[in-house]
Amino acid sequence: MEPFKISIPEQQLHDLSIRLKQVRWPSNFSVEPWALGTDRSFLKRLVDYWSTEYNWREQEAWLNRFPQFMEHVDGFDIHFVHVRGEGTSARPLLLTHGWPGSFVEMLELIPYLTTPSLYGGHAEEAFDVIIPSLPGFAFSSKPIRPGVGSKYVATLWAKLMDRLDYERYLVQGGDIGAGVSTWLAFMYPERVMGLHLNYIPGSYKPPLTPNTPSVSEEEQAYLDIVAEWLDREGAYSALHRTKPETLAFALSDSPTGLASWMVEKFQGWSDCDGDIERSFSLDHILTNISIYWFTNSIASSMRIYTEGSKMPLHFTEGQRVTVPTGVSLFPKELPTPPRSWVERVYNITYWEKANKGGHFAVMENPKLFAEHLNHFFHSLSI
Repeated sequence: MEPFKISIPEQQLHDLSIRLKQVRWPSNFSVEPWALGTDRSFLKRLVDYWSTEYNWREQEAWLNRFPQFMEHVDGFDIHFVHVRGEGTSARPLLLTHGWPGSFVEMLELIPYLTTPSLYGGHAEEAFDVIIPSLPGFAFSSKPIRPGVGSKYVATLWAKLMDRLDYERYLVQGGDIGAGVSTWLAFMYPERVMGLHLNYIPGSYKPPLTPNTPSVSEEEQAYLDIVAEWLDREGAYSALHRTKPETLAFALSDSPTGLASWMVEKFQGWSDCDGDIERSFSLDHILTNISIYWFTNSIASSMRIYTEGSKMPLHFTEGQRVTVPTGVSLFPKELPTPPRSWVERVYNITYWEKANKGGHFAVMENPKLFAEHLNHFFHSLSI
């Protein structure tokens, strides 16, 4: 295990600067902002800020304030943040990000979890926080063969926690991280003490047989909402899953294109009431995008959709996630199933609605997110 510091070569910064100044904008089209995708005026302002005001070196220094490491696991160099909690009884908590996020989206959560005494809590409530970068994301190495989906990543995380000498631990995830965390809890129930989700994995499907309850009206209404949402908003996922290489060439060559592809999700999936800057600063948005750009990881990040689709979270009769599971419901999250649908497989012991937040709740309001984690994890008898 080796300490890791982010240090982007000056040549990469120079190359990015040139590309941002040589954008060829598409022809204009009069349409309501964000109605057909990324808003032109916002993207122009974002790219101009990226080119003229955004200071990567300042952001890099901030990122490097968090202890980071590299560990070789099953042929992968796994990048991760590891911050130990105050006191002597901190419980290990493994957090897994998704797309289009990265380890960056969870960094502002860390102080609330590792030093609760600074925020009105007690030292004995602290966590040791571990935040790995998924294979193919950020500074983790990129898969060169098929098969690296959420289930396989869960086996990597179990081995990483072995290396860190954590025999038992808590797990949390949203987006792709929700799938990884669910697989961890399902495959390693003797090690995972508690599972927290702020998103129910999109591939989740409980068993539906003559021996299981029929679909209720509430559950069918949810399934109808999902079908409508996929028709209206699911094009990105279908493309990632089926033809990621086609898009990868464009996004790997154009930082403006990359920003457009990603920022539309941050706007559309957050609780921002249409104004993305109500939820995220331009610096926060661009630091996340810059990580993708400097590591050239957009292609490999999309491939996890392809690999994950080969082994979805489809459960058969009798299969259960027995680990105590907590779910936090944020009002602007993607379609969320009713509790009954989730309880067909998961052992739900905490089901709590938040009054604000969306798909990127940990980024939008880390303090509120930490409160939910504390309420659930400290309710467990472990």
